[in-house]
Amino acid sequence: MQRSAVVTALLILHGLVGVGLLGAVTHQVAAMLRRGPARDGSFADRYAAVRSTTFTTAVVALYVVNVGLGAVLYPSYRLNVRPPFEEMSLTWAIGLFELKEHFGGIGLGLLPLYAYTWRAEHADTHRTDRLAATVLLAGIVWWNFLAGHVVNNIRGLP
Repeated sequence: MQRSAVVTALLILHGLVGVGLLGAVTHQVAAMLRRGPARDGSFADRYAAVRSTTFTTAVVALYVVNVGLGAVLYPSYRLNVRPPFEEMSLTWAIGLFELKEHFGGIGLGLLPLYAYTWRAEHADTHRTDRLAATVLLAGIVWWNFLAGHVVNNIRGLP
């Protein structure tokens, strides 16, 4: 298999894992913000009517895998995508990706707190902390997903 085919396959896998992570953390936030029992059986009620604790392990695993895939792909970005951005004076796109990197690292550092607040023995005592950590992690995941797609749409990895 050629190098570019491997990079393309890893980029697709990175995106698919990102979609799974995005879905899991968004589902979890929706379930946390839901108020009261389902009323009318609407899509929004059914979407939020899940046990949010079931998503914790999946979110942590998907986040770590996605950061790992991003780290493997980073040298290709650095060598093949960023120089043309610099030549085209697309500093905003470079900055967008830099923020993506930094937020990804912050999210990685946030994972232990996130996992800790979701443990069963902390269910009653850390609700506000759990909400804050989950919403922050969801914001990071959404930002990184959208920023990655914008940068890839401007110039994807060869």
